[in-house]
Amino acid sequence: MPEAYILSAVRTATGKRNGRLSGLHPALLAGRMLDALVARSGADPAAIGDVILGCVGQVGEQASNIGRNAVLSSSLPESVPGTTVERQCGSSQQALHFAAQAVMSGAQDVVIAGGVESMSRIPMMSTTTLAAKAGMGGPSNPAREARYPGIQFSQFSGAEAIARKFGLDKDMLDAFALESHLRAASATARDAFREEIFPVTLDDGTIHDEDEGIRKDATLDGIAGVKLILPDGRLTAATSSQISDGASGVLVVNEAGLKRLGGKPLARMHHMTVVGGDPVVMLESPIAGTQRALARTGMRIEDIDLYEVNEAFSAIPLAWLQAIGADPARTNIHGGAIALGHPLGASGTRIFATLVHALRSTGKRYGLQTMCEGGGMANVTIVERL
Repeated sequence: MPEAYILSAVRTATGKRNGRLSGLHPALLAGRMLDALVARSGADPAAIGDVILGCVGQVGEQASNIGRNAVLSSSLPESVPGTTVERQCGSSQQALHFAAQAVMSGAQDVVIAGGVESMSRIPMMSTTTLAAKAGMGGPSNPAREARYPGIQFSQFSGAEAIARKFGLDKDMLDAFALESHLRAASATARDAFREEIFPVTLDDGTIHDEDEGIRKDATLDGIAGVKLILPDGRLTAATSSQISDGASGVLVVNEAGLKRLGGKPLARMHHMTVVGGDPVVMLESPIAGTQRALARTGMRIEDIDLYEVNEAFSAIPLAWLQAIGADPARTNIHGGAIALGHPLGASGTRIFATLVHALRSTGKRYGLQTMCEGGGMANVTIVERL
């Protein structure tokens, strides 16, 4: 079977809501990511067959195909096309799957996959909120209402349902959040993110090259004292992913692209899965997705060296660990979205960049990444370091 190789993988350091990256137009931020990706790989920009970007809030500054606008905001030639995909939180992971499928099919030889989200400038749910204000309605319709009568689809109630199902009490959720900050702080102190983060020069001339949301002084008491999201719930803002800004990307090539561009690949795509599940509980599908990926590859979870499970809420990776029987010590070894942030459309390839470089720095072979996604979906990627 034709291969899909990873030639380069980069990301911005994530910015807090209204933080250091909030002054940059998202298309400009994504354009800088494209420039950094090409520069680090040494690729000929004219050789890029397509740019596929994930973005969730496709309105305002992120509207009108931000994938193409990112190309036009970069140093890439205008001959390079661009498109935008949206699979909720897994948008850029899906962009990566599409890119890999394109080069494996031979339809293209060199494709950039990535994502961007400025949640400071385009707040979460902006598309539905603005549509409702304009009287354009929303996603609910008679057919869906008949299938799910009276259901309000909510990630918060879904995460709470998962916590109850798997017996995850508030103390466990709080402890997991603290561990995320501790691991991210330790990774930053060791300069573990050096190979994946490209510096962004801000308008005032300062350099943004360190994740802004990590609480290096986090304590269990401090996390435990944060107000509950739902009155009868267990989750808080401290045990949820951070609202963030950022961009990330991956350069994907096949054998022909590799020969044309030269260079040594970092990794190869080993397997890609996407699944759908219960849209009400919504966030449990990484479990079924991982089970399917393992079954289709003939692998056991013990065969995989590192796992990245997106920390949308503490309950998600904890439930996944319990259901899959995975080793917590191999999971999110540099922290996750609770500490590092979750710029929605950028998170898939942000996590992938972190995973690939962690495999390289630890000398490990296989990594698995999965994301819970709105609507009850999940992507799963297995990557092999080369």
